[in-house]
Amino acid sequence: MGLFFDVLQAINNPNQQGSVSQLESITRSVQQATSNQGIDAGTTQSLISALGGFLQPALQQQQSMMGKNQLETLLGRFGAGTTTASASTVSALFPPQMQQQMIQTIAQKTGISSNILRSILPLLIPAVLGLLGMGTKTTGTGGGNPLLSAFLNSGGNTDLGDVFKFANRFLSPV
Repeated sequence: MGLFFDVLQAINNPNQQGSVSQLESITRSVQQATSNQGIDAGTTQSLISALGGFLQPALQQQQSMMGKNQLETLLGRFGAGTTTASASTVSALFPPQMQQQMIQTIAQKTGISSNILRSILPLLIPAVLGLLGMGTKTTGTGGGNPLLSAFLNSGGNTDLGDVFKFANRFLSPV
């Protein structure tokens, strides 16, 4: 739940790009992408958890190769309110071979077919990166992205499925 608090801090901090409408857009795009494939909420949470488990070391690797500032700049494109991205932007972070490995790993963990994953990951990856991009500093403010740093430095203890579950509860309290 710690990373969700970081999301809330990004929303409440005028020096970060996060907003409630952006969080709504991100969660809506995840729900729409998965429900269009007949994936229920519980399986969606498992899918996002597995995706986060793959993205964390992949983003750590990208950060070590391109540098922290360049990775934050790239993720900032997702944090500006967009939940879609060009294939070239996603491929810049995750080359096709890495995407194939991601599909195989997530298919094994969730039981979702590779074909379905191949069709929805181009929608889910930008949504997750958009969530992490919410911590990007606004124009004119210095510093890094504390939300991304919290995710990358959590030592594998961050479950993005839980973050999305709490986001849905926050946006639609019962």
